[in-house]
Amino acid sequence: MQMHAAKRVAIIIETVMQKRLTQALSSAGVSGWTILPVLGGSGRSGEWSREGQVGRGTGLVQVVCVVSPDKLDKLLESAFAVVEPQIGIVTVTDCEVLRAERF
Repeated sequence: MQMHAAKRVAIIIETVMQKRLTQALSSAGVSGWTILPVLGGSGRSGEWSREGQVGRGTGLVQVVCVVSPDKLDKLLESAFAVVEPQIGIVTVTDCEVLRAERF
């Protein structure tokens, strides 16, 4: 099967910023993403867990999208404008896709 180069972008951000981030992705020409709950982790401030939190307004989500390499810079500019003043992590990895026309 023919594989095509793509970029996988994963952004962890506070749940309350999710809508702003997905709007920024749309404006950058990203046609799709997946949103996953972040249940806990460990970082500079030590370990944390979503356990015991009440409501959707607290916690973190991970927004994952796959784009063609030519869309990456615009995506990162738009996403970073949302993420930079907030708690957040942006990672970019190389990947391959079967149906390049979808990205």
